[in-house]
Amino acid sequence: MRERRWETPAKLAFGDVLEVGERLGTLGMEPAVPAKDIICYIEEWTVETPEDFDRLDPWPTEDVTLVHIRESWRGDFFLLAGGYHTVYQRHQALGTYCSVSHPWKMQEPLLTHYPRGMLWLGFRHAHAFIRVRLHTTEVITPGETRADDRRGLWLEERRQAFQAAISVLDLPIQSAVEQGRVVLRQADQRVPFFCSWPDAFGPCQFEYNSADAFEFLVPASRLAATWGNGPVASGGEPASVRAYLTGFSESVLEEFQAVQPGAQYAYRCSAHCPLDELPEILQAIAPAGRLYATLCEFQTQRLLPEGEDASAIIGVIGAEGGFQIEARLNRAPLGEEAMPAWLEQLLGLPVTYAPLPPFI
Repeated sequence: MRERRWETPAKLAFGDVLEVGERLGTLGMEPAVPAKDIICYIEEWTVETPEDFDRLDPWPTEDVTLVHIRESWRGDFFLLAGGYHTVYQRHQALGTYCSVSHPWKMQEPLLTHYPRGMLWLGFRHAHAFIRVRLHTTEVITPGETRADDRRGLWLEERRQAFQAAISVLDLPIQSAVEQGRVVLRQADQRVPFFCSWPDAFGPCQFEYNSADAFEFLVPASRLAATWGNGPVASGGEPASVRAYLTGFSESVLEEFQAVQPGAQYAYRCSAHCPLDELPEILQAIAPAGRLYATLCEFQTQRLLPEGEDASAIIGVIGAEGGFQIEARLNRAPLGEEAMPAWLEQLLGLPVTYAPLPPFI
């Protein structure tokens, strides 16, 4: 999410993917070869029932999460989250996880941040958490200087956006800008509190935890209410809501399905396989699943000794029966106008700039 990202716009055959790997090998890189064991990440694999996951039985899998997806939802977030929490309490154990996401809206217009944020109300064994995420309208990775003239505005807007959510949630957290970065501090240092990337022009989030599993149900509902979700007649705006379930048996998943009918089911997980079995996995998750695997990683100064050094990852994306190549860099080693031509020369394929969507 904080990276510069390009991708090939056309769908490729898997043989084309292997040719890109061979091309990188001739340049002195160390790409994955067809027989190399890799990790394949699977997401947005929509299924009819949770039992459809059995299609991946030929491969070892990890981090299996079933996602309940409700698009254009207009319900009561408190009742929905409370329903998931009730089932979770009956089956919580080490390794289980349940969270429900909902968008929220900032009331004050900002220039450098999206007006939409995202929240997650979650439950892990013996505690609850509230997570709040923001995203900037442009991604400027750490170390880049092309937005330095806006850094002061960006920092103050980030502090304002965080403070808006903190105020609605009524959390004992203070926000400030100190030494060129946004700082969040909890009043009680014993409370587990995490803040990711407060100094980067890109997505940023904080997570506040509590041993009281009920503590955040009402505050999270207040923050969700800023979205204005409700009936069309009263000006309500539909919301995209997701529930994430990890570590539960199929029988328990059936209980979660009964919380509120009408959800679409999707899986996300990681699978271990040789590189040349990616087409088989893509076929197993057809027609709607998406997979990703790393083909090669390197430092750009190996190829561009005069340019800014950057960490580059060349990846394989599989979806809808075809493949694409993506290039992700933690910063642009060349000027903006020179990057597409260099990547096209590197990969032997045309590319377009393709940042990831703000919230996925």
